[in-house]
Amino acid sequence: MYGAMDVEKYFSLANQVALVIGASRGIGQAIAEALGDAGAHVILASRSLEKLQQIAAAMRARDQQASAVAMDVTDRASISRAVEQALGAHGRIDILVNVAGANIRKRAEDYTPEEYDHLLTTNLKGLFQVTQLVGAAMKERRRGKIINIGSLTTSIGFPFLSVYAITKGGLGQLSKVLAVEWAPFNIQVNVIAPGFIVTDLNRHMWQRQDMLDWLAATQPNPRVGTPQDVAGLAIFLASPAADYITGQVIFVDGGKTAGSSWPFQPA
Repeated sequence: MYGAMDVEKYFSLANQVALVIGASRGIGQAIAEALGDAGAHVILASRSLEKLQQIAAAMRARDQQASAVAMDVTDRASISRAVEQALGAHGRIDILVNVAGANIRKRAEDYTPEEYDHLLTTNLKGLFQVTQLVGAAMKERRRGKIINIGSLTTSIGFPFLSVYAITKGGLGQLSKVLAVEWAPFNIQVNVIAPGFIVTDLNRHMWQRQDMLDWLAATQPNPRVGTPQDVAGLAIFLASPAADYITGQVIFVDGGKTAGSSWPFQPA
């Protein structure tokens, strides 16, 4: 017998401080709210400070602990100010969730150098710089959870997403390296790779019947996901229940990467 598991303790984030980058909408907002539900004090960060303050106020109205800080992940000085502000206010960051990102869909030959630089700076360089600063503080305390948000393109290819895929593939490899490098400091680094999740940015795409028909024909669970489908895994990875999980890319994709059905039937 190993003894009874205290489920409430294993999944509780009480007394934890979480910094969620890109928390002003979509998956980032859903994760921030979920971490608050689990007991963490959540610091919401993005360029949209006014929107963040509204979300934080709504969370506090539900008896959650939440605050907001402005951060532009394309600006090293902005990143430094925001991280310093968070550490100054709370003394530590126990959980870092990197959600902020951008996407431009084009044929590979049509990307401009400016578009290429924008995507790499937003999705990879900025994330790396945030993680450098927060990771250094976590190393001093010898504990921490880092959750990076990847995508299906962390592992597989889709047309017209070449530069985006560079950033998300790189994020996956970066997370594995950090998981190994920072394991001696009791820091776990993992990737959540969402599949097709409806947000305000892509809602128009999932209002097309041809897209819905394609998904139903090629994905084991035929529905489109929601930001809440991603948020539950974030709670788990941030919690003590996931202390022995690190360096993993976990897909929340309705089985998309598992495979799909075909017309063949056995005799």
